[in-house]
Amino acid sequence: MGGSPKGNGGQENEIIGASGQRIEPPPASETKKLKLIPLIFLIYFEVSGGPFGEEPAVKAAGPLLAIVGFLVFPFIWSIPEALVTAELATAYPGNGGYVVWAGKAFGPFWGFLMGWWKWISGVINNAAYPVLCFDYLTVLLPACGHGRVRDVGILLFTLLLSFLNFTGLSIVGWTAVMLGTVSLLPFILMALISIRRIKPSRWQVGAQGHMDRSLYFNTLFWNLNFWDNASTLAGEVDDPQRTFPRALFFAGLLTVLGYVLPLLAVTGALELDRELWGDGYLAKAAGHIAGAWLKYWVEIGAVLSTVGLFEAQLSSASFQLLGMAEIGILPSVMATRSPTFNTPTWGIVASACGTLALSYVSFENIISAANFLYSCGMLLEFASFLWLRRKFPLLKRPYRVPVGIPGLVCGCAVPVAFLIYIMTLANPVVYILASSVTVLGVVVYFLMIACKRRNWIKFSDGGEGETGGTQSISAENRTDDQMPA
Repeated sequence: MGGSPKGNGGQENEIIGASGQRIEPPPASETKKLKLIPLIFLIYFEVSGGPFGEEPAVKAAGPLLAIVGFLVFPFIWSIPEALVTAELATAYPGNGGYVVWAGKAFGPFWGFLMGWWKWISGVINNAAYPVLCFDYLTVLLPACGHGRVRDVGILLFTLLLSFLNFTGLSIVGWTAVMLGTVSLLPFILMALISIRRIKPSRWQVGAQGHMDRSLYFNTLFWNLNFWDNASTLAGEVDDPQRTFPRALFFAGLLTVLGYVLPLLAVTGALELDRELWGDGYLAKAAGHIAGAWLKYWVEIGAVLSTVGLFEAQLSSASFQLLGMAEIGILPSVMATRSPTFNTPTWGIVASACGTLALSYVSFENIISAANFLYSCGMLLEFASFLWLRRKFPLLKRPYRVPVGIPGLVCGCAVPVAFLIYIMTLANPVVYILASSVTVLGVVVYFLMIACKRRNWIKFSDGGEGETGGTQSISAENRTDDQMPA
């Protein structure tokens, strides 16, 4: 990952209220818990969680384009997104992440809308993981596939893992390390065992006149996005200015290897039948390459991966709500932390309830709408990144992408074009769902402003536009960078 770890000055960031007063941050021992290795695996689970789900790329376009896609796509999409996250998460190292960035760039309305889009899409995506877990378990335990067993199991999955999230981000982080290690090991073994059977000519098979572009690009997009989600945890990271860029780099390396090695192993070792390359095919392929023992290990790894994915997404969603409350664009009750575990009590409750409610509904159009909303948020995020460079050129950036604004515009142009292309693939139902959610978000924002003005609901008084809030700004740039109260 390219970039400079040095900032524009030696002064520390401070938390400044609306009237210019310095607000003391919580003690470091309470909030700066997350170390490098747990953060690497939390980012890994935010983005990937393993090669589960890459199979449709082969079905859509053949081995050659699938391999090229997972090697090239990180450079045109994942790296730009990760670099934006590295610069802005270290410049504004508090909870809230992209919500803070959009608010600082364009005002509290856009900060709220960013948070609304990202939180809704995150909760919808998280609701898929309990369902996926029981889909994988059905292979081992057929009773998990239907009826009361499945419904109760999804409920318990959500409640138990939400409680684990409640016990602390450090525990969640080290749990992610364990889950990631166990779920990746069978693919490392499969890659080693397959070496003697690999025929490189099998990697050269292309689309052969039949390519499902929508499936291909959506598969790449789904498997290689969400790099910015961990930014909502920046306030809980130990020395985020140093830790975040390093964690993003190593998580990126782990993600790409986790996709490419199994893809090379299976496509090189087995005869190609593109129709077989659907969800779950990697487990069957492991059985063909090494035997039933590895097939079941991959199935177990898939179940553990859904646990890690759920925990990582719930962490980022709940700390996002806490961050939004801390800067005053959600009611202050959402900033409540557990006195025992220091985790966002109501952020976890709200996110878990949304996840649970959506776990029992049909997903096809809803998940497509979630991806559309996420894409809207990413367009706003790239715009915020560019505007903050122009608006606050002297802001202390401990990690700075080492190019000027023209270079940044060129670097963002490709992922922005890809986002727009992905959004054009949506069907009319998705457009209606996404538009309805956006309109609802706008209504909620102005209702909260009305409640704030009438003192019906308590908000933080740190000062960010209409609804209050706080901001992290450089002491050397304090006057220019402060938003109006």
